[in-house]
Amino acid sequence: MTDSRRDRLYEELSRESRRYLAAYVLFNQAIADHLGLHPTDVQCLSLLTAEPGPLTVKQIADMTGLTTGSATRLVDRLERDGYVVRSPDRQDRRRVLVTPVPERIARVTAVWDDLGRSWQELLDDHTEDELEVITRHMRRAHDLSHAQMRHLRSRPKPE
Repeated sequence: MTDSRRDRLYEELSRESRRYLAAYVLFNQAIADHLGLHPTDVQCLSLLTAEPGPLTVKQIADMTGLTTGSATRLVDRLERDGYVVRSPDRQDRRRVLVTPVPERIARVTAVWDDLGRSWQELLDDHTEDELEVITRHMRRAHDLSHAQMRHLRSRPKPE
């Protein structure tokens, strides 16, 4: 029996997903290079600005998969460059919160806004129903990626 249409679509989707992910990693590197930042720093800023409030270094470590030591060094770099500030948590004085600095984040946002017009045009020919499907897929892919990262981190590294 020949491959079903669904099998062929899964294969095509797998190939295009790999290409998309590789392109996004390289795109992130180009933005980081343009801004004079490390790619992980750019992603951390993206995650920080997507959250409703400040985060602890531990939360940043958990979100990025970095050790707390590496996350501390990342926050040190961002703080030194003026992108974030540290402040004591008013609810728990033992904790320190990391907050993006809006004026400095505007530098990154300006690059995203300039490039974002093309991304918006890419989505303009989709119906609202299709945009809902894409959004649902992205949300589910995000959750699955984090579950897969936890799984990988729990396993021994291959020899």
